[in-house]
Amino acid sequence: MVAEKIVVVSRRAGESDVWTWTSSGGAGFEIAHGSEEDAARVVRGTEIVLHLKEDAKKYLETHQIERIVSAYSDNIQFPIFLVPEEGEPRQINSASALWQRTKSELKPEDYQQAYKSIAGAFDEPAMTLHYRAEGRYSYAVLLFAPSTKPFDLFEPSRKGRVKLYVRRVFITDDADLLPAYLRFVRGVIDSEDLPLNISREMLQNNPQLMQIRKAVTGRVVSEIEQLADKDADNFDKIWEAFGIVLKEGIYEDFERRDKLLALSRFSTTKGEKRSLKQYIADFKPNQTEIYFLVGDSLDRLKSNPRLEAAAARGIEVLLLTDPVDAFWTSVPLEFEGKPLKSLSQGDLNFDLIPLLDEHKDNKDEAAADEATTIAVIKASLGERVTDVKASTRLTTSASCLVADSHGPSRELERILAQQNRGMRSRPILEINLRHPFVTAISKAQVGSKTVDDLCLLLLEQAQILDGELPEDPAAFAARLNRLVLQGVGEKGA
Repeated sequence: MVAEKIVVVSRRAGESDVWTWTSSGGAGFEIAHGSEEDAARVVRGTEIVLHLKEDAKKYLETHQIERIVSAYSDNIQFPIFLVPEEGEPRQINSASALWQRTKSELKPEDYQQAYKSIAGAFDEPAMTLHYRAEGRYSYAVLLFAPSTKPFDLFEPSRKGRVKLYVRRVFITDDADLLPAYLRFVRGVIDSEDLPLNISREMLQNNPQLMQIRKAVTGRVVSEIEQLADKDADNFDKIWEAFGIVLKEGIYEDFERRDKLLALSRFSTTKGEKRSLKQYIADFKPNQTEIYFLVGDSLDRLKSNPRLEAAAARGIEVLLLTDPVDAFWTSVPLEFEGKPLKSLSQGDLNFDLIPLLDEHKDNKDEAAADEATTIAVIKASLGERVTDVKASTRLTTSASCLVADSHGPSRELERILAQQNRGMRSRPILEINLRHPFVTAISKAQVGSKTVDDLCLLLLEQAQILDGELPEDPAAFAARLNRLVLQGVGEKGA
């Protein structure tokens, strides 16, 4: 690629003859006896001379030679010397691959130095994984999990940062050696079996590399599991920086889904960094499901009306605020035989779980007639909602919006709509039949302007509590003003 002619001069060990091989990159090559000058210069071994093209003369520059050797051949087991026009020859490669050495030979500072060199990082690794695989395939692995988040972790163009070597020769850092949810891992995988001239197309379809990917992925996840059990401080660093990325694996990696769920830590109504094992250990009597709520902010979720019935029974709820949470919770999931259930989707029944305070049971309070009230609200709202139902979620709020149990969640629909990847469906409006607002609707004159205003306000306040704007903010403001002035007028009268 860079030379117009290549001349190879070689003398076999123990032989007196020297041979030259010459090629200009055309249809063939020439082999001939070397000259006396060649024989004097090449006492043993091989000499390769590149006659560079005019546009490739930059490769004669010292810094270019050092850069190429450092990038591709720094770790091969033979020393490479640069012979300057003046001065003594000097070795320009390390000729030592740290990952090929045994753990017993290395100290913690050796790993730290290797991490900073391989990853180009300045922090300390939170996890180091070093081992050699022998058997059907032979390869060495040296991987690190950083302790800080890189700025480009969520860039669409970001690839994995694990470098592929073949017999200590660098091949590529773009071989996708780990799945996307482990893209924060840095390091080296050095194969003894892959060909040195492996192409990008071969990398994508090579069955040997696929086996290496699978085995190394499993080993990395297992190592993080051990870290969670034995070194909570370093695991916390990894989860704090990369938990949002690891949760992508719950959605993408069916084989390791249970392990990733066990590793995951959540903010809940009980505290921070709670595991699902801790959650299940604190189940309430007769509780059979793990409950969660997805939203865009922890504060907003904590004040969400859908929590009311769960809070009244002391049921812990996972509060999920990362964008990826809307995706992994969209697939049917269970942990240790306990299904994960959204508080914002489908029907709920907490009747078998006792209330914390039986005296606060509001079932004896006057309730609006269910059939009549729902019929009035449906007539007023029309096509704005899919359905109107009496709620089992609400205890103190008047209304909330939920999604059907068989479709996407409202949070997932919102994210997809923002990306122009889907349309939002009409929600289900759930109402609290014992709330004064709802009983006021049941008592108002059917078909009156007041009934329509109240029904629309019931929907719009549910939208606001869900983090959305009313469909027509100006009409909402006018409607609210009418009802307030009407109430003030009645009080004055």
